[in-house]
Amino acid sequence: MKQFFTNEREPLHALNIFVQVARTHSFTRAGDRLGVSASAVSQQMRKLEAHLGLRLLNRTSRHVALTEAGQQLLAEASPALDQLDLALQRLRADHDAPSGLLRINTSRLAAGMLITPRLDEFLARYPRIQLELFTDDTFADIVQGGFDAGIRLGAFLARDMVSLPLDRGQWEAVVASPDYLRRHGRPETPADLAAHDCLRFRLPGSGRLLPWIFMVDGQEVELEVAGRLIFSDDALVTRAACQGHGLAHKFAGSIRKELADGRLVQVLQSYERPWSGFHIYYPARKLMPPKLRAFVDFLREPLEAEERPA
Repeated sequence: MKQFFTNEREPLHALNIFVQVARTHSFTRAGDRLGVSASAVSQQMRKLEAHLGLRLLNRTSRHVALTEAGQQLLAEASPALDQLDLALQRLRADHDAPSGLLRINTSRLAAGMLITPRLDEFLARYPRIQLELFTDDTFADIVQGGFDAGIRLGAFLARDMVSLPLDRGQWEAVVASPDYLRRHGRPETPADLAAHDCLRFRLPGSGRLLPWIFMVDGQEVELEVAGRLIFSDDALVTRAACQGHGLAHKFAGSIRKELADGRLVQVLQSYERPWSGFHIYYPARKLMPPKLRAFVDFLREPLEAEERPA
């Protein structure tokens, strides 16, 4: 028996659910995002398809995919619903503080360096914003994932996005524990790394081992180092280096505490290479949601303070 809508507002509600299903490819994930059960999501989708007389979704036990009609509906309905949501947010902002769920896709490194150290301050300043930090070291599609914004190094930003810098750039540093250097000696040139145990990092997205790159006589030189330990979590690289298991190639800003308290010592300083800094990026919109504007401005405060004349 076909199920139809019982009031005029229900199709709009079902359209919002449909957009979330289309973006997450899952009734369960869409329900989690909306705070309803997967069965309630499924029921609304059946009603919407019956109302339109069209099949919008192809369902399997593990995946939900859009039909051609579903793709057309998503392309037309999604911008309109986003615009309605933005209008409601701006109206609330005119009378109240920024509010709502803010979903940020960020690398673990950026989260640890830029967000978590100031998290208490942000939550205190914006008590009505619910912040979701999705740590992801791949190059995710933030639009497809339903995120408000992403944070990545400037060299790896997605195309067709508005991006704003969050720092002046990063510097790479080769570091090791004092104990490791006592046992194995201190490398004086990048070529000396061939005789050392280097802690390597595998990129979670591509599976590629990250090369170590240095500036030698003004030119970039890429080295494929060797070592017994390989990680795909930057925090584990730091821990292994502090425990004396080898040399690590890190962003200096991510190990300030370890350098300051002497757990790690920097080597090969004259061969350091600068990197592009972290950026926050988001889809181009005529109007930015107040909750995102608050977050962007908050993250950029330290950089703007540095640039402000004394």
